[in-house]
Amino acid sequence: MRLATVMTERGPRLHVRGPGGYVDVAGATGDDRLADLNAVLAGGPETVELVQRATEQGGRELSEADYGPSVPAPRRILCFGVNYLEHALEGGRPPTTWPEVFVRGAESVCAPFGDLVKPNLTSRFDFEGELALVVGRGGRYIRAADALEAIVGYTIIMDGSAREWQRAGSQWTPGKNFDGTMPIGPEIVTTDELDASDVQLTTTLNGEVMQSASTSQMIFDIRRCIEFVSSFTTLHPGDVIATGTPGGVGFARTPPVWLTPGDLLEVSIEGLGRIANRVVAEGGDHADWPWVPPVKDKATL
Repeated sequence: MRLATVMTERGPRLHVRGPGGYVDVAGATGDDRLADLNAVLAGGPETVELVQRATEQGGRELSEADYGPSVPAPRRILCFGVNYLEHALEGGRPPTTWPEVFVRGAESVCAPFGDLVKPNLTSRFDFEGELALVVGRGGRYIRAADALEAIVGYTIIMDGSAREWQRAGSQWTPGKNFDGTMPIGPEIVTTDELDASDVQLTTTLNGEVMQSASTSQMIFDIRRCIEFVSSFTTLHPGDVIATGTPGGVGFARTPPVWLTPGDLLEVSIEGLGRIANRVVAEGGDHADWPWVPPVKDKATL
């Protein structure tokens, strides 16, 4: 199945793609609870089966402006850092033997074809195209061999990073959590429809390829990502796990490439489609804001 959150006059509503286009799940089933992705996932296999049946009804095509975030209200966003060898090396780090994981909040989520707001408080706004896993069943202490049973499907994210905020302290959280800096979408493609273990990921900036790699190049693959995270926390339906970015990010280039208003950033993953976001300036004047981190010579990772 391919699931999308569509922005409607009634707010964001879950749709499923069928032969005739996208079908409003709640409208097709007569159950308004099924307008919410998290409610569907929490309902388990029986609820997911109702969504599947909705594809039998007629639907409609969408414009890019219709798409909301594929996971509009993620319970948590757990993100793997330096999970591709090339990205580790370009940041001056040896290959990692222990996963680097940080957390994003739901306020950082934005639409897959909407504006990407460059925060006023950063001059080093960077891009990271990534594959994301959407948790369906979840659980704790999930072995790698069983990991695919814990997730419902895959989607695309762009992990927008304020590099000087990320590097100012020992924790990455501030640089990774500015509002509206993580586009996600356009769909969730379920695991029965796509094997995402070896698909091509490409990030372009104004039409120029910045990142190009296969997900098979991850240091910790999809199954091990699930196994590791479930070691320390119970995964729940609606959690999102970002699997890390390949090499080619802006800070590692000579000269560095930072996102500026007017830029068009696109991330595509084979089998999942693409997201495309125009960078815009944040409104307001924050020139006298007291918390501005020092700019170091090379803001890494």
